[in-house]
Formats: sequence, structure tokens, C-alpha cells
Amino acid sequence: MLERLRRPWPDHRAERTLGAVSLLVGIAIVAMIAFVATRAWPIFQHNGFGWLTGGGDLETEVEQMTHAAVHPAASVYRLRAWPLIYGTLLTTTIAVVLGIGIALLASVFIVELAPARVARLVIPVVRLLASVPSVIYGLIGILVLVPYVGNHLISDQERSSVLGEAQLTGASLLVTAVILTVMITPIMIALICEALSAVPSSWREGAVALGLNPLRAVRAVTLRAIRPAIVAAAVLATARALGEAVMIEMVSGGKSFAPNLRHGVATFLFEPLRTLASAVLDYHEGISSPPLKAAVYSFALLLLFSAFVLSVGGYLVKLPLRKYQTRG
Repeated sequence: MLERLRRPWPDHRAERTLGAVSLLVGIAIVAMIAFVATRAWPIFQHNGFGWLTGGGDLETEVEQMTHAAVHPAASVYRLRAWPLIYGTLLTTTIAVVLGIGIALLASVFIVELAPARVARLVIPVVRLLASVPSVIYGLIGILVLVPYVGNHLISDQERSSVLGEAQLTGASLLVTAVILTVMITPIMIALICEALSAVPSSWREGAVALGLNPLRAVRAVTLRAIRPAIVAAAVLATARALGEAVMIEMVSGGKSFAPNLRHGVATFLFEPLRTLASAVLDYHEGISSPPLKAAVYSFALLLLFSAFVLSVGGYLVKLPLRKYQTRG
């Protein structure tokens, strides 16, 4: 029996097994989307796609949903989730833009410029940072960064300028974006370092032999060759940022408020917000109320749709870049 188990599988058996596993995964994903969509349907039924826009007070709407009867009136299902969507887009965009720049510079240094001893030390540290639980980052943020920002960076004038709309306590867009950047950057560094290491050194050496200095050779040859890997790293990091809930709920201020640039750049950065993922975490205790339950599932459905769009978009962006992909 043991001898039989040790025999390598025939190709057709391995192909069928992997196909069956892939089919089961696909069925599970479709079933999950259908499950979430059916429970989010009341929000679409009463609001159409208007719930994706602004024009309402989300805090008041959620409060009405929380205290709704078992069979609530149609007006209780009114929802305008734009502050959550805006907060999600804002934090994710800032973190990914900052993270991809830092990741590219750090990866080039680690792989191309750093001594071998330093590279061997840094790469495991980067991988360790990529696996740190988000609650640890949130704890550091709420105990260190939020008090520092609230006590030293926010002026009394900035507090009074938005007193009627939001309280500036230090839990803000700035702290959220900084910690989210720190969270997703190690993921991108790890992936980009692997891709850089796979590029044959002869390519860069050939560019240097033709007259380019080493840094320009890295930019013109090596980074150009790993563009599909850079896109993949950005997609994975964006997915992590979109789905982050615990850390954001801890340091963002937990208020359904859309930071406004018209208040001034400094005040804008210090204003609180809430994202779709943190709203799911924050409102889940009230899902015994049918309207709020439907609202929470609609937020989850929007996150699933965002992940789908992100995956398809990343694939389409990588298609014309495949000719630059290195092969081992």
C-alpha cells in the first residue's frame, strides 16, 4: 500500500484532480457571491444604485435601521453610502501610490545595490513584516500615532474650523494612510524582490557594457522586464488595503464622514472617516435588524465586486506586458 502511494501520479489523474479542485473553488466562490447578493437585494430593491451616491446622513440612516421593526417601512431602507466608498477609495489610493514608490526603491536597493550580507538579512525581515497581524499595526497606531497627531499636529484653529461637522482627535485619514502604507509595502517589496532576482544578470551587464550607468540600466532593463510582477504586486497590495477592517476601525475615527479638501489640506488629512470594510465590522452587531443586515451585506457585495474588478483589471493591464516577462 505504501509503495503504491509513493508512485507518481499519471498525468491524466493529476489533471483531473486539479481540475476538480479548481471547479470546487469556483463553485464555492459563485455560491458565496450569490449568498451575499441575495441578502443585499433589499437595498437595491428600495434604492436602486442610488445607494452608491451621496445626499444623505449615513449615521442617521444607520440609526433608523438599527431601531427598525421586524417588518419596516420602505423608507427605513434608504441608504447613501458614498462616505464609506469615498473613504475606501481615498485610503487605498494614497496607501498604494506611496507603497509602490517605496517598494520599487527598496527592492532595487536590496537586490541590485545592497551587499549580499545585508540583502540576506533584510529579505526575511520584510517577509516577517508582511505577515504581522493587522491588529498589531492598529494597536501601535492608536497608542502612539493617534495621540501624537492629536496633541502635537492639530491646531486649535483646525479643530474649531470643522467643529460642527467632525471632531479632530488624531484618529484620521493621515494616520490610516500611513499605517496602511506600512502594512502593504512589505508585500510589494517581497514580490518585486523575487521578480528582480529572476532577471538574468547578463541583461543588466549588457546594458552597462553599451554605456548605461548601473542605475539607468536597472531602470531601462531590469524594471522594464518585471513590469508584470509590479502590476501583480500592486493588485495584491490593493486587495489587502480594500479588505482591511480591524486596523482602520481602530485608527480612522470610526465616523461616516467624507474628508473635504475645501477645509484645507492640513485639516483634510486630520479628518476622520470610515471605510466599507470597517463599516461591516462596526455594524455587524446590529444585523438582527433586517434593514441593517441588508446594508451590511450590500457593503460586502461591493467589496467583492471591487476585488473582481481589481483582478480583471490587473489581468488586462498585464496582457500587453507579457512580452517583457522573464522566464526561468
